[in-house]
Amino acid sequence: MARKNQLQIATIGPQIEETKYDIFNCDAFDWLSKRETNSVHAVVTDPPYGLREYDEGQLEKRKNGNGGVWRIPPTFDGQSRSPLPRFTVLNSGDFQRLLFFFSKLAKHLMKVLVPGAHVFIATNPLVSHYVDQPFVESGFEKRGAIIRKVITLRGGDRPKNAHEEYPDVTVMPRSCWEPWELFRKPIEGTVACNLRKWKTGGLRRVSGKEPFKDLIPSSPARGAEREIAPHPSLKPQDFIRKIVRASLPLGEGTVLDPFMGSGSTIAAAMHLGYQSIGLEINEEYYNMAVTAIPKLAAL
Repeated sequence: MARKNQLQIATIGPQIEETKYDIFNCDAFDWLSKRETNSVHAVVTDPPYGLREYDEGQLEKRKNGNGGVWRIPPTFDGQSRSPLPRFTVLNSGDFQRLLFFFSKLAKHLMKVLVPGAHVFIATNPLVSHYVDQPFVESGFEKRGAIIRKVITLRGGDRPKNAHEEYPDVTVMPRSCWEPWELFRKPIEGTVACNLRKWKTGGLRRVSGKEPFKDLIPSSPARGAEREIAPHPSLKPQDFIRKIVRASLPLGEGTVLDPFMGSGSTIAAAMHLGYQSIGLEINEEYYNMAVTAIPKLAAL
């Protein structure tokens, strides 16, 4: 795939004067391998953590309503609900791919991130340990997790083709949360020393009196956001702006999203007045991001 990139200067939003963001239609690992050492100050990303769900064949099944890895929920009160990936269908080979994928990502990020930089990675309760292990083994410090409290009406918790036979049985607990794993590249000296030299090491507080917390209530992306950016894994601006804001403790530096999708992280950074870089290998989603980013940032 030919590499494209687009440098934008934002001119909208009350906090924005000349906020730059650079987006690339490219393979994230190829880009990271060429990026200079100690040049990125934070990562906020929602990667293809099932890997198979973004294969061309699976995306085609999703578009055609055939399912595959994507479960197509029935309508509810006349409302069509968004497909979601089914991680229960992953096999041992898929799990090995996950470990390899995140090990490769962690090693690349360890090089390009400055000391004290934080990495926020959206994941799923069923596969989050396949993210944790490679990052810790690559030298990152586990700094907990941000819990996105989100409740959907997607269903899927009853025995398949037997929900009437076993009306009081649920196969798995209905998930009401989404973990965002949090890691930090080791600091140099104390946090104060690292802040002075690299502008990183901690998280930005909500205010002088209120710390950044690890539980964030959130609704699914709906309405105008879905119309602007109909990506299957779109995160709402109300939530993602809180994450992005916290990622730069002094509000200085560059935020990277190596799996940009339709650009919600970049839009959040743009709204906040942060510099950012987005990478996306899928040309359809990249083109979506080109038009969606300024519109999402303006909401």
